[in-house]
Amino acid sequence: MSAELPSWNNTATKSAIVGFVNKVTQGGSPDFVPPEQRIAVFDNDGTLWAEKPAYFQLLFAIDEIKRLAPEHPEWQKEQPYAAILNEDISSLLAQGKVGIEKMVGVTHVGVEGSEFNKIVTSWLSTAKNPLTDKQYRDMVYQPMRELLDYLRGKGFKTFISSGGSADFIRVFSYDLYGIPPEQVIGSRLKLRYENTDGHPRVLTTDKVEFLNDRKGKPIGIKQVIGHRPIFVAGNSDGDLQMLEWSTTGKGARFGMLIHHTDGRREWAYDRNSSVGYLDKALLAAKTHGWTVVDMAKDWSIIFPKVKSTSSGKETQKEPALNDG
Repeated sequence: MSAELPSWNNTATKSAIVGFVNKVTQGGSPDFVPPEQRIAVFDNDGTLWAEKPAYFQLLFAIDEIKRLAPEHPEWQKEQPYAAILNEDISSLLAQGKVGIEKMVGVTHVGVEGSEFNKIVTSWLSTAKNPLTDKQYRDMVYQPMRELLDYLRGKGFKTFISSGGSADFIRVFSYDLYGIPPEQVIGSRLKLRYENTDGHPRVLTTDKVEFLNDRKGKPIGIKQVIGHRPIFVAGNSDGDLQMLEWSTTGKGARFGMLIHHTDGRREWAYDRNSSVGYLDKALLAAKTHGWTVVDMAKDWSIIFPKVKSTSSGKETQKEPALNDG
């Protein structure tokens, strides 16, 4: 077991993961699951990469609004854009869900898939988290990347189910996680088709088609995959229904919650956080027997070490593009 999941400490959590995988993949086991049914689904924010001080897609939207502001002088007096341009965080937070939807919508509306991919890729190549000064792409959780690789090596097919925009995550899902774009389930804006002078395009609108969060997560999984996963991981109350639905199916099931307990290497939070709020799901873990990952105890490292070139400069592959 020492060669598997090297960034996971040899705790009961690692033993539970390996034990489950062994019993569902070994021939002759009463819990054997054929490869075509070995489906694993992971939340993204707070589960596969960090989510402080806010969801990274929201931080992208803020930066994109600042970039586009010269083309929209009306934003100086229109919320939530005025709050962003004036660095008025309290007013921005006061906009609530409606404000967030407007912000995300304006960064997508009327944009074709390939164009949006280039915008996100450019942002990821330079943007840094304001709290850590790390690039966002360097704030993935190394133990979770190892877990994804481990599961795929055992015949699992891995998916993402996120409350964030599927289009946003698809830009980097393969490069960062080894998960191809078609295996990303997320919130969706409505699309429209147009053909101008023989140039057909599919463009986004500012209307929400599907919100892949809370009760929406099991619905999204059912719509895209067709049946319940046998391995599912999340980190907040937004993942509660996904965990409940997935782990109450027939046969062997594995539910996992990432508990942010490491205030030294990352952040320690659960019920006291507006981002990644974890309360009911943590209580439900005891009832359903889900494995709770204690980041401080179970992980030997949090973030991957960034490789350096001979010149000492950091280097990393660019996120893979899909053409939308």
